[in-house]
Amino acid sequence: MKYVMEVEGKKSARATSLNSPISPRDALEVVRTIKGMKLEKAKEYLEDVISKKKAIPYRKYLDSVSHRKGMGPGRYPVKAAKYVLDTLKSAESNAEFKQLDSEKLVVRSAVAQPAPPIKYYTFKAYGSSGKFYRERVHIQIILEEME
Repeated sequence: MKYVMEVEGKKSARATSLNSPISPRDALEVVRTIKGMKLEKAKEYLEDVISKKKAIPYRKYLDSVSHRKGMGPGRYPVKAAKYVLDTLKSAESNAEFKQLDSEKLVVRSAVAQPAPPIKYYTFKAYGSSGKFYRERVHIQIILEEME
């Protein structure tokens, strides 16, 4: 799988999570929120979302999304935040391997792309069956060291 963005090899680190079983809509809103943040701030924010202290602002998929205090429409996508946090920690460990300063790292690019769904069948009445699809997402995160 190719990365969305090409960057300098010495000043950046990247990580990918393939076929994560989360909603593409939730993943899109989570990565859109952390893009441009410093690494430590992004990790704290995602941990607060997992513990439901802070909400993720929703900007695109607003159908029946409730307003949160002081921010407008938002939700607490705990499962998506966990997978994005794991990918962020993987990118951080890749940066440490490259001997980059973790205090200067910024989330340069964060992308969530829909992956091919998995088809399942469930049993129904009178010997028939119905199909449904399990959504999956590819997550890419690129960290860059700023001066």
